[in-house]
Amino acid sequence: MGYKTILVHVDTGPGAPKRLKLSADLAARFEAQVVALYVRRPFQAPAFTDAGPAMDSLYRTYENATKADEAIAVAAFRDVIGAANPAGEWRVADGLAEEVVAAYARYADLVIVGQAEPDASTTTTPADLAETIGMSGERPTLIVPHIGATKPPGRTVMLCWNGSREAARAATGALPILKQAEQVIILLVDSEDGGEHVAAWLARHGVKATVKRDTAGDSDVGEIILSRAADQDVDLIVMGLYGHSRMREWVWGGASRTLLASMTVPLLVAH
Repeated sequence: MGYKTILVHVDTGPGAPKRLKLSADLAARFEAQVVALYVRRPFQAPAFTDAGPAMDSLYRTYENATKADEAIAVAAFRDVIGAANPAGEWRVADGLAEEVVAAYARYADLVIVGQAEPDASTTTTPADLAETIGMSGERPTLIVPHIGATKPPGRTVMLCWNGSREAARAATGALPILKQAEQVIILLVDSEDGGEHVAAWLARHGVKATVKRDTAGDSDVGEIILSRAADQDVDLIVMGLYGHSRMREWVWGGASRTLLASMTVPLLVAH
């Protein structure tokens, strides 16, 4: 089992070249094909604008802006993937980014998207794109921090485990990386699951993992995960996305919400 098709979402934000670089590194590692996808935003006419010269002007402005944005995105692709992976594919589609990326994800083994850019004016990508794609449940989703990755992910991996369906899907989606990792840490925070069963399952796949248990107390579980990841110099966190209901996490807080907002290393998720 491995990743043979890696889909990476490209936009005009400063994080796009970093995602492309990471996708090229993973493609070289797994002898995979990179499919870079740029989504053109649809034209949205003002609700109370009459057809005529004013509408024509609005559409020309939209068309010029769209062409300029696409040129920025394709230049990033050529700079990174063109040199690193001659077999890389560039694709352009029209529509809403969350719908188009989710549809293309069905034909990939791994999807790479970016954490929301802090300056929303740099891109038209929805701020919740990573969350939406991760929740789609089609393929494992690798979310890259907007600051990028300081080193290729996969040498020291932390698997956040609570025995849930979401955690199991994330672990399965991360198997190709886990098999190649030098160190795998199974982190359990306030979990009734002892971790021995997932460790045995991983061992049968040739993954040697160490189980570490922790308690959150009055702290946020997500903050505990980030703290332990920093302590262990982790370069990839694997976790199930919204193991509790999303509404519960938004109301009471939770690990998924914290990591999506404050990730310091790439995050591989599944739902």
